Amino acid sequence: MLQLPPPPELPEVVVTGARLPPAASEAAFSVIRLDGTDLRDQPRLDEALASVPAVSLFRRTSSLAANPTTQGISLRAIAPSGAGRALVTLDGVPLNDPFGGWVIWSQVPTESLSGLDIVRGAGAGPYGAGALTGVIQLRERDAGWTVDGSVAERGGARLAASGATDLGPARLVGSTLYETSDGYVPVRGPAAGAADAPLDLEVRSAALRADLPAGPATVSLRAAAFEEDRGSGVENSRARASGNVLSATAAAAPDGDRPGWRLQLWRRESDLENVFVALADDRSSATPANHQFETPAVGWGANAALRRVIVSGIARVEWELGADARVFEGETRERFRNLGAGFTRGRVAGGESSVAGLYAEGSWSSGPWLVAGGLRADRWANRDGLRREFDLATGAPTLDETDPDRSGEVVSARLAARRELGGGHALRAAAYSGFRPATLNELHRPFRVGNDITEANAALEPERLSGIEAGWSWTGERASISATVFRNEIEDAIVNVTIAEGPGTFPRAGFVPAGGVLRQRRNAGTIAATGIEVDGRLELTEDVSLRAAAAFTDAEVDGGASAPQLTGLRPAQAPRWTAVAGLDWRATRRLALAADLRWESDRYEDDLNSRVLEGAVTAAVRADWAVRPGVDLYLAADNLFDEAVEVAETGTGVAGYGPPRTVRVGLRLSR
Repeated sequence: MLQLPPPPELPEVVVTGARLPPAASEAAFSVIRLDGTDLRDQPRLDEALASVPAVSLFRRTSSLAANPTTQGISLRAIAPSGAGRALVTLDGVPLNDPFGGWVIWSQVPTESLSGLDIVRGAGAGPYGAGALTGVIQLRERDAGWTVDGSVAERGGARLAASGATDLGPARLVGSTLYETSDGYVPVRGPAAGAADAPLDLEVRSAALRADLPAGPATVSLRAAAFEEDRGSGVENSRARASGNVLSATAAAAPDGDRPGWRLQLWRRESDLENVFVALADDRSSATPANHQFETPAVGWGANAALRRVIVSGIARVEWELGADARVFEGETRERFRNLGAGFTRGRVAGGESSVAGLYAEGSWSSGPWLVAGGLRADRWANRDGLRREFDLATGAPTLDETDPDRSGEVVSARLAARRELGGGHALRAAAYSGFRPATLNELHRPFRVGNDITEANAALEPERLSGIEAGWSWTGERASISATVFRNEIEDAIVNVTIAEGPGTFPRAGFVPAGGVLRQRRNAGTIAATGIEVDGRLELTEDVSLRAAAAFTDAEVDGGASAPQLTGLRPAQAPRWTAVAGLDWRATRRLALAADLRWESDRYEDDLNSRVLEGAVTAAVRADWAVRPGVDLYLAADNLFDEAVEVAETGTGVAGYGPPRTVRVGLRLSR
């Protein structure tokens, strides 16, 4: 019988998501890296990010209770915004909403991520438009699986799963999330009225990715969808958000003389429904004042990059050339003007926006030195803007406006240097610039919160940031510490500017009730911010470790001619101080304990600094019991001491509060 020779042994091929490795230049900038362990114990991604003082949610309320339109995220507390001033990406695909710029955090369960990088400072180079105060780069997991189920007070329940499996040469990666809660009433004590209601919540999301080998490259095809339905804390007021995203990415890492490259296409759809109400003075009733029944929006984009690494003698040179483009279109469809017998007016407002750019990024390293820089040129455009209002009964127009098409060019850049000093010490310095075009929401959609009305502004110019910073770091065997000082300025900052107080009837906005104010989004001059960030970790023993971080940001508005009343004031929702501290203790082989503290100083609710949200300290604790390898029971308590954390205040002085103490128990299976 003929004996065939044994087949040759081939090296094992490990398929991962299609992405380029982190660029060498990032080490010269201010980057905070969180791995899967840092994210594992947090049920929501925005809460995990809030463990970094440099990260500012628009309000102190997490996505457990926040309206979708307030889920924007910014870095460095320069001027938090509902639209967000930071770009959030998942393996290169933007997660920011195509209509409003905010991020629906429930679309990405923490279990689905292997880690993330927070790059502080304006993002020129490969990040592009939207990375005004920085970028948050999420990485989806490539291996293993996790199932996490928990129940909490006030009807809370959460089930999340994520995992990867190989099918022949391909790899499938999937995740899913379901969460529900009966919620809590944000207004407490004697100020609460019959109209105040719980912030209930129901969330669903799912994602599936296929990774396919293609020679030296990988092709990743991904589809995801989400929907959430939540109460807004007042009767007759709710918010529903939904969306989906499709992406295709092909990438190959640089290898020797072979350059690396990436080509990516994506498309994102979203929709939003919001019901806003007018409240009686004693909060005994809430009358629907605006029903934003549809906000269909779609965004699509493409990006490409070519990267080369050259090692010659004692120097290493890495360069990347790329291009990207994004197009967004959408509109809000609303019913408004309720005089007691139902809505009498309708509104359609929206348009299209786009931005496209070219960039070059590079780094040079030799011995203790790393020098990096990048240059971008972008063109932005706003087109087909309209606002039409009409009588619902007759269809007769009451307002018919079209906005002139507008466009412009922006050049941005960044440059940094880092030097290793020996003994674990390093110094770095950086300068950068960036920009953020106004969202369709800011350009076209007026909105109402309680009795406060904010008008849109189709004439908004892009915000532009320039900044410098310097940092020092030290890393030892069991400890590390870093510190950064920075100076940033935002020109043409988009701010909700108070222009009148109620009661009264105003052009376009209509009637503003007593106790309410009329605002308009405007390019309100310049916001200048100076700050310092400190971060440290210490391993006391093999089983006990400490971590702490603090950030101070002194931000001030110069309203110029467009908003002189804001000159000398602090931006709304921008605290001066934020600090976090944590203790991790492996008490026994099976029991792990953790405790976290977060302190934030006062912030202002409004642009005129007339509504003060008091500072607060919150604590969270957690205990994990390893039943056996891969099976863990846990007990956690958030806001352990039931601190009353102010997150909002009306013109009549009624405060809204964040979640009370919440205890949850859960089971996690993992491999």
